[in-house]
Amino acid sequence: MNTNNNSFKVACIQFNPVLNEREKNIKALFAVIEEAAQQGAKLIITPEMATTGYYYKDRKAIASFVDLIPGHTTAFFESLAKSYKTFIVIGMPEQDSETGLYYNSAALIGPDGYIGKYRKIHLWESEAHWAAIGDLGVPVFETEIGNIAINICMDSVFFESARLAAVQGANILAFPTNSSSQTISLLQDRAETNGLYVVSANRSNCENGHHMVGASAIWSPLGEKVAEAPYIPTPEQSVHEPLILFGTINKDLYQNPGKERLRERRPENYRELMLYIAPWDFTKSTVTEKITAAIFQTEIVPLDKKQNLAKHKQLIEETVTNLRQKGNKLDLVVFPELAMTGTVAGIPIEEIMGLAETVNDIFIKQYRDLAKRWNIHIVLGFLEKEKSLLYNSAIVIDEFGEVIGHYRKIHLNEEEKRWATPGEKIEVFDTNSIGRIGIMIGNDAAFPEVSGILAVKRADTIIIPSNWYGEFGKEREINKNVSVNLYPEGALTTWDAIALGNQAYVLVANSIKKEGTVGGRSGMYTIDPLYGLDQPVIATNNNEESLIVNYETLQSDWWINQEKVIALRQTRDYKPLVLF
Repeated sequence: MNTNNNSFKVACIQFNPVLNEREKNIKALFAVIEEAAQQGAKLIITPEMATTGYYYKDRKAIASFVDLIPGHTTAFFESLAKSYKTFIVIGMPEQDSETGLYYNSAALIGPDGYIGKYRKIHLWESEAHWAAIGDLGVPVFETEIGNIAINICMDSVFFESARLAAVQGANILAFPTNSSSQTISLLQDRAETNGLYVVSANRSNCENGHHMVGASAIWSPLGEKVAEAPYIPTPEQSVHEPLILFGTINKDLYQNPGKERLRERRPENYRELMLYIAPWDFTKSTVTEKITAAIFQTEIVPLDKKQNLAKHKQLIEETVTNLRQKGNKLDLVVFPELAMTGTVAGIPIEEIMGLAETVNDIFIKQYRDLAKRWNIHIVLGFLEKEKSLLYNSAIVIDEFGEVIGHYRKIHLNEEEKRWATPGEKIEVFDTNSIGRIGIMIGNDAAFPEVSGILAVKRADTIIIPSNWYGEFGKEREINKNVSVNLYPEGALTTWDAIALGNQAYVLVANSIKKEGTVGGRSGMYTIDPLYGLDQPVIATNNNEESLIVNYETLQSDWWINQEKVIALRQTRDYKPLVLF
């Protein structure tokens, strides 16, 4: 079992089953898995529904092909696992022996036989016609190669799925899928955010008009691509032959920054993840808003509120004037985190207190005057004081100059813990003309629970004032062609996953330091560039920029939107996220 070192080989089986041919598929799958095992793979992942094919009209159509777990199918592969001392994940439809219910499941088999199973929690429409929603949560199985959890396909859209694996101690997330691009596009983030190896096995052909794009992949806990199979762009280019993708898992990476960040979670602030507000929610937006926003990526003059204010005034005036000359109106302005002072690392607390403002102080009043003068909304990150306490905060100012939203950063970095008090509330704010706004600040983005709650509260736009310098997230590395509308260079996985997973437009205003190499990349991340709805816009990483973006909220007629994602949440299974 490769016990002399901390590395071992894993394999993704990109296999294309024939619909309604379970026994033939099992035998063909056995041969490919054995080939991978013969080449030394100690963990082997197969696609979703690998034994039967995927598309079944109803329970009657699939009744002849379901199996017990453990049962006939798992027994067939047990000898293989034992002979080669390997672990195998088999995607398959399951029948529960007691209830007769069917599930879209995956079984884990090891050298000593059957270990356990996972039943898919978040069902896509096709399988919902025959499968029950999974009822086992996200179990984590202890093995000699590491702790293994399983998610299946649509589960990746919901951050909770991989997060449940992580908080319960998983090292590896097996990911059987039948993906046309959406679900595999989120895996790099799910790996890095949760400190997990993610091993995904997809198909590379068509079934009943559904095109599966290959691109099986292995992602490290650092969000780095270990290996990736070819992307299959069109149905005409389908590859029916199986492919084995190999990669190496290094156990030394079971301890990693993502795992360390789990210790910084604040479950006491996440209880609203358990709310299920569907199908009725009378607080949500019902009107689509067309929004023009300016994202100001600036170099902040350290500790100089007057100079920063002067720069901000000039930026707003120039931007509004330029847009008006073209017959356009500016609706929203977003500034970076701590935009008036910059970071205060190493500054004595007494000096920080002198720089800080209350919401009613003179500098904040000048931003309120700017909003009223130019008839715009402003989101401003600032250094806040309240009595003897200091906060890293942001406010939303409406077009009348009124403060209508106030958020205090919840997840502080190590330096901020020296001087700041963490916030307690995750809120969404109503506006008159740009929909519902959710705010998170900087490091909050590395904790998907925050944006998840903003989606539960139906934020149309999530705004992130930031001073990001590379401490989380990775540049997207998945084959760029999986997206119909290509991502710009520099797109960050963390911010992208917030938009895709929560179906909210995400505006990030990050600062820069011209002498540094990391920072910037402010931009707008959108809800579905993958299938051609919209286009992310990203700034450079080292220049001051005024990024003008246009978007429409809600997208009620699109195939996926926030309404549909909210309806598919399975809060019953999320409880571990608010307990530990």
